[in-house]
Amino acid sequence: MRISKSVRVLVLLLILFFVIVYTFGQKRASTNWLEPLQVVIYPVNADGTAQIDRYIASLTKQDFSDIERFFTREAERYVMGLDNPVAVRLGQTTTLPPMPADAHAGILSFMLWSLRFRYWAWKNAADDESNYRRARVYVLYHTPTPGRRLAHSYALSKGLLGYVNAFASADQQTQNNVVIAHELLHTVGATDKYGPDGEPLWPDGYADPDGRRYPQRRAEIMGGRIALAPGKSKMPESLRSCVIGPKTATEIRWLR
Repeated sequence: MRISKSVRVLVLLLILFFVIVYTFGQKRASTNWLEPLQVVIYPVNADGTAQIDRYIASLTKQDFSDIERFFTREAERYVMGLDNPVAVRLGQTTTLPPMPADAHAGILSFMLWSLRFRYWAWKNAADDESNYRRARVYVLYHTPTPGRRLAHSYALSKGLLGYVNAFASADQQTQNNVVIAHELLHTVGATDKYGPDGEPLWPDGYADPDGRRYPQRRAEIMGGRIALAPGKSKMPESLRSCVIGPKTATEIRWLR
């Protein structure tokens, strides 16, 4: 039986309405902070090598424990009523997700990629648990080659999904966790606080905007880098050198 165009349009509108309602509810549930936000990290062998397979096989939950400690420490500064804001666990290795759109391709391309990413994550779910209050971060591990630069990482606040490029090296693990925490904060509404040149923006992208501007000793996590001098900054070595600033805390509903 042939379905009329008006019926097809109605079905699509109903699906769109359901997605909007679900996304809104997911957003509210994931940032009420009445219970820990569940975070699952899925390792991905981005280069397809045996070396990376061995590295992924060696990973344990302990390798990501400083992410939990970071959120617990920062939540205490904002007098949160929750001792452990996030609970991180290591998921099973999964397949390579869709490549993200070019950062310069425009909003429409990124929107289309985000829909593909969400659909891929739904089709490739490793379990049947609800994702209503669960963030999923896919960490794409690459071979650590001297001079190699990784592509940008992305995250979606609509869908609680993150896409992180990282090096498969124990020496890089603490810096990998900085990027994971940064993208995780994107999933719950935090915005970037660095400029087109990658330098943290004053004042919200600085860990200590009330003190001396340069040099900073720590990084605001969404600013991404430690400001040392005008136009000069460095990547923090670990989450011990990062803080969640007031603007970010407001965006994720730690300050209201």
